[in-house]
Amino acid sequence: MVQYQEQIEAEDGIDMGEIGFELTESSLIFVDYIAPPAAISDYVTTLYHFRCDETKIRDVQPASVGHLAIFPHGKGEMHFRAGHRDPNPEIAMMTPLSTANPIVVDGPFHVMGAALTPLGWASLTGLHAGEHRDRLREASEILGDDVVKLGERLNNQYRTGEMTGRDCALALAEYIGNKVKPINSRHADLIKVVNTWLGSSLNPDLSDLLERAAYSERQVQRLTERYFGLSPQALARKYRALRAAALLSFPSLTPEFEAELGEAFFDQSHMIREINRFVGRTPARLRDSDSPYLSEMIDPKNLRELGG
Repeated sequence: MVQYQEQIEAEDGIDMGEIGFELTESSLIFVDYIAPPAAISDYVTTLYHFRCDETKIRDVQPASVGHLAIFPHGKGEMHFRAGHRDPNPEIAMMTPLSTANPIVVDGPFHVMGAALTPLGWASLTGLHAGEHRDRLREASEILGDDVVKLGERLNNQYRTGEMTGRDCALALAEYIGNKVKPINSRHADLIKVVNTWLGSSLNPDLSDLLERAAYSERQVQRLTERYFGLSPQALARKYRALRAAALLSFPSLTPEFEAELGEAFFDQSHMIREINRFVGRTPARLRDSDSPYLSEMIDPKNLRELGG
């Protein structure tokens, strides 16, 4: 297998496939990250304040579990692989994403939000992740009227300068902490088992998951889709790409990681296609130190599904 990082520059000319347009210059995007309070760290991977003051913003949201977010500035759409487009509500719930999806927004564009874990999605919404994936919805449709009152207040106070982005993000965190409900304890245990399985290898074997899970194969398939939005096989494919992207974003790789990447994909073209599908970038662009949002979303510490 070729040494991936030695050939990254040679692959920089590969087009963006489904993305289909030039992305906004990353140096024009600013993101602050706020660690979630310890009390909700099982439910939220990170809080964030994203802002770009350009008149037109084009970016890509990597595949993820789900977000609760408010949009005090900016109107646009998220474009999905199935062909539909969802506008961004001012108070939104982004459901679990099975692939990377382009976003096009009339700026300025400011967002505060919370990126959820699988347990967080289930405990906050109570919804089947597979049945509700790949949408950007009004948060009130899922969480009720109380989130509207909160979101309207936060958006208004952010616009007037009474609250900072950090203040708003922490207020969302407090809301989540008060809103989450326990799920079936055996199901919660299975989520942990799947997390560990995903993190065990870039190509984890399904038989290993079935050995660890206290369920039949059919039940594991059903529950994994319920809580993660995809079957175990599709989920492993998704996180193989996300983990590979995280590794390739490092300045250099150890021989062990190089070997693991070499064994995980058929060839380099396969790796590039998979990363592009789930992350929305080619490997060359992953190494752009001026891409703060992407860097944080694929940082290993925020891939909580991988047993972190």
